[in-house]
Amino acid sequence: MIQPSLFLRRAVQADAIVTGAVALLQAFGAGLLTSMLNLPEPLLRQTGLFLIAYTALVGWLGTRPSMPKALVAIVIAGNAAWALGSIALMFSGWVNPNLLGYAFIALHAISTGVFAELQYIGLRKSSGAVAA
Repeated sequence: MIQPSLFLRRAVQADAIVTGAVALLQAFGAGLLTSMLNLPEPLLRQTGLFLIAYTALVGWLGTRPSMPKALVAIVIAGNAAWALGSIALMFSGWVNPNLLGYAFIALHAISTGVFAELQYIGLRKSSGAVAA
């Protein structure tokens, strides 16, 4: 367990807020987004549902007075993996988004990459955390 720095706590909470909004948009607005972004509706809906569960976990984590260091590390690694996966999706040929769709995916990549970096910095500032 670590005593999270205020920086880490805020980075985790911001992740939950932003991801929660995107999760609800994708899960419940997949049909509308499909026509706007030229992305498959099942991809949008299923990732939205996954992100709802992720939001619940990260939201819970952001309220803890102390945080399991391993769980924080998993969240950071998950955000980094999501960012890389989003980039890979754009170049994979598995989807054929329009320009707005590419921008949507790129925004996913950038935002999750930024959250991973902010959370890593916050982890290093936290009591009981060993800097890597």
